[in-house]
Amino acid sequence: MIKLIDAQFVVTAVELKGLPTGHAAEVAFVGRSNVGKSSMINALTGRKKLVRVSNTPGRTRTLNFFDMELERDGIRYKVRLADLPGYGFAKASKSERAQWEKMITAYLENRHRLEIVVSIIDAEVGPTPDDLLTLDYLQEKGRKILVVATKIDRLPKARRKPRLQALAQELSLPREAVVAFSSTEKIGVDDVWNALLGVIGTATRIQ
Repeated sequence: MIKLIDAQFVVTAVELKGLPTGHAAEVAFVGRSNVGKSSMINALTGRKKLVRVSNTPGRTRTLNFFDMELERDGIRYKVRLADLPGYGFAKASKSERAQWEKMITAYLENRHRLEIVVSIIDAEVGPTPDDLLTLDYLQEKGRKILVVATKIDRLPKARRKPRLQALAQELSLPREAVVAFSSTEKIGVDDVWNALLGVIGTATRIQ
């Protein structure tokens, strides 16, 4: 059982020198615009308005960091979450896209305490070409990845398990590597945290 204790905004960064210091293990969240990334982070932190949820795709145009404290089996953990700009910005200029891509690439390739990247995919839509490119890129760079299928509540319950199996096959991943999630029904909150702590638990313990 996961107990969410505290979550707070840390800083917004537009370049590497603006990234927060400290030794907290980090989890980055990536996904296309309008995939439900902000809502997912709010659900994972237990705060409805920690991350602004916008009806306009591509609203997040900076790296936003949040510190999260939680407890599992009597042990407390501190994790830093990094909310990255969504890709597939419909209204972004070429120069803006180039700037964001440079910033995101620099972060993903050089951030020392980045322990794992959560790749968010719409369970109903499935992986887009941009999703596939991002996953290939992360694997090429040797980053650990957790795939989360959001908006699972939009599918009938009888279709959910087969859909997750199909997504795993499409991504050439084992079934357990794809976690179902719904910020609306709070499905998958503990599953995501357990998966993340399984990778970075020791590094995030509060002594």
